[in-house]
Amino acid sequence: MSGHSKWATIKHAKGAADAKRGQMFTKFIKEISIAARMGGGDPSSNPRLRTAILKARAANMPKDNIERAIKKGTGELGAANYEELLYEGYGPGGVAILVEVLTDNKNRAAANVRNLFSKNGGNLGATGSVAYMFARKGVIEYDAETADEDAIMEVALESGADDVSNEDGVISVYTDPASFESALEALQEKGFESVSASVSMVPDTYSTLDAETTRKVLKLIDKLEEDEDVQNVYSNIDIPEGFEEE
Repeated sequence: MSGHSKWATIKHAKGAADAKRGQMFTKFIKEISIAARMGGGDPSSNPRLRTAILKARAANMPKDNIERAIKKGTGELGAANYEELLYEGYGPGGVAILVEVLTDNKNRAAANVRNLFSKNGGNLGATGSVAYMFARKGVIEYDAETADEDAIMEVALESGADDVSNEDGVISVYTDPASFESALEALQEKGFESVSASVSMVPDTYSTLDAETTRKVLKLIDKLEEDEDVQNVYSNIDIPEGFEEE
């Protein structure tokens, strides 16, 4: 894709995450808690909990925080009553945006997400309006400057990954959601340090906009990610090569 810079897209997301580490831990705690509530507190018999713990460990979340989150989910430290919701909408320039929410107050979450869209040049869409543009996949990403592509490919494909690509300085391992955990564990055991790892909604195609509209889209995404109820934000924005935020 002309002008497409996947590394710029990832660096933006990673930079935002690094700047909000405490907020990120809060999201992990909610994710671990709801996984423990739904499937029990034993990771060996709860795949969703194992995956949530893997993601938290990849972000260097302390073990004590993880254990407290599990106990909160199982009710040992007071029940955590979260509800999972998905909102679909459009950002500036018609960019497709999916917002995953974990909340203990559905009305508050809905009002906040709607307001954030309207105040930042976007609008909420009906259920199904943009979700069809995305596919759920496990995605594990590495810096191509420091990682060995052949070694990663060998381990990834042996552990059930579907594909490995090297584009714009990023080595990406793609898996079926069911194979994400085993692939990530195998790569971690071999000492490969990822820049990001998650089961994500990956767009089928990307939308490239001018610099000003791109900044507006990224502002909307950042505002959504700052909301306490928002767990994940996905979009099909393609950050142009050479793009700089003001």
